[in-house]
Amino acid sequence: MSSNFRAVVVEDDHDIQYLYKLKLEREGFDVAVASNGLEGLEVIKNIRPDIVLLDLMMPIMSGPEMLAAMRAETWGSEARVIILTNISKDEAPQALRFLNVDRYIVKAHHTPAQVVNIVHEVLGSYAS
Repeated sequence: MSSNFRAVVVEDDHDIQYLYKLKLEREGFDVAVASNGLEGLEVIKNIRPDIVLLDLMMPIMSGPEMLAAMRAETWGSEARVIILTNISKDEAPQALRFLNVDRYIVKAHHTPAQVVNIVHEVLGSYAS
């Protein structure tokens, strides 16, 4: 299956980053990765992905800081974003409410396969 969708995984845990990259590539996505929000901004600006999987707690620039900066740019204002974190929604920064997030996923509660299904759902890319 080839989706031709572009995804960016912004995650500081390299094992988790690799796992989601591999799962998405197996689904036909072109995947780029970044290890912090600052890197993520650069990658997203250059690639203009269809979807971003974004961790919240990262060094250098956190997920919420990166998302706020991305939303302030024309190229990032409409990008689809899935928060992928181990912080419960109740503990998440309040600012996320205003940053147009498509989904909020707690990693510990979802398998990588379930996350990929949610990515397809958000993009409307399930094969009919």
